[in-house]
Amino acid sequence: MAQNMLIGQSGGPTAVINSSLAGAMQYAFSRDEIDTVYGMINGITGLLNDNIINLNDVFKARPSKINRLKLTPAMYLGSCRYKLSTDGDELERIVSQLEKYDIKYLIYIGGNDSMDTVQKLYEYTKKQSIDIKIAGIPKTVDNDLCGIDHSPGFGSAAKYVATAVRNVSYDTSIYSVKSVHIIEAMGRNAGWLTAASALARDKYEIAPHLIYLPEIPFSVDRFIEDLQEKLSQYNSVIAVVSEGIRDESGEYISTRGDEKDLFGHATLSGCSAYLRDIAAQRIGCKVRSLELSVLQRSGGHATSLTDVQEAFNLGIMAVKAVLQGETGVFSTLKRTSNLPYTVEYGTENVSVIANAERLVPREWINERGNDVTQAMLDYLRPLIEGVVQTPYRNGLPDYIDIAHLDINKQNYTDLA
Repeated sequence: MAQNMLIGQSGGPTAVINSSLAGAMQYAFSRDEIDTVYGMINGITGLLNDNIINLNDVFKARPSKINRLKLTPAMYLGSCRYKLSTDGDELERIVSQLEKYDIKYLIYIGGNDSMDTVQKLYEYTKKQSIDIKIAGIPKTVDNDLCGIDHSPGFGSAAKYVATAVRNVSYDTSIYSVKSVHIIEAMGRNAGWLTAASALARDKYEIAPHLIYLPEIPFSVDRFIEDLQEKLSQYNSVIAVVSEGIRDESGEYISTRGDEKDLFGHATLSGCSAYLRDIAAQRIGCKVRSLELSVLQRSGGHATSLTDVQEAFNLGIMAVKAVLQGETGVFSTLKRTSNLPYTVEYGTENVSVIANAERLVPREWINERGNDVTQAMLDYLRPLIEGVVQTPYRNGLPDYIDIAHLDINKQNYTDLA
């Protein structure tokens, strides 16, 4: 009887989530225990809707295509933000689908909400004595996952943020007039990505001048004081803020009313624009707001080679784990040294990561709450190292074709 593997991607995209998919597939193709590797289109919803693709047909005999996938940002298999219920009927439907495709091994790539799906499926199959091995592969640009030193996807997003800040710094430094630029980075409750903006500094450039993370209560009055103090020293001041900064009462600086997503997260938007208007009114100089938004998630042109390699290896690790009989786990890595930078790969129980959140340690933020410490920089620097040799065509990055994700086409003839 065939023993097949099913893999899916879920949550927000990153520059290297396809690297994990490539690693998982490449290793699975090399193993006799696995006959066919299938992919869910648009995550767990693809499984529920029987939207499945045979990845053997697309990739198995094409190692160059796997390498191209490895260097393509976002999600080849598409994504979803679907909260799997604990309802027995829905879980039974999923198991029925797994049986239909003779699935022995299930791999799911995603963040803490996606790992919630892994945990629910693991618990159900265990309770029902169903012999399917399930593992997760972590990813998120927010770097807020527990049980892992840093999240795949974060290093590349951090590199993008630091590069963007340095570019803005060079742009604004040419003028002698007073100006403020407020740059907004992603980070709902954890400020790791905003903190990475500090990597833009070197012995010639001191921007960003101010950094604000959601771990520290934010005061608009103190923010204006900080800006005025920096403007007394510099013509151009750059402040980087997390989208999730909150005031002393715990309210987000910018929300869309009571709107929430399926997982109960508040919808955030535009704290930099809000602060721009206040700063322009109170200070009187030119103030601009820049929201990096989705640009920082899948910036394939600024991918970290370290990030690509680690994401690929975590994909391999997850498949190794299920083949060795592990289930209800996710692949992880532990930093063993900063200089030289080294990590060890392993697995951890998925309950450690599902619906949990890791925040920036208070000691990695300065006393006033408007910058980060040297410990943070030491942690961050190795993660953005290395340059990816992205293939180009007609002057632009030549990413892998994802036409199969267009629901208006649904034509897989080009995939074979």
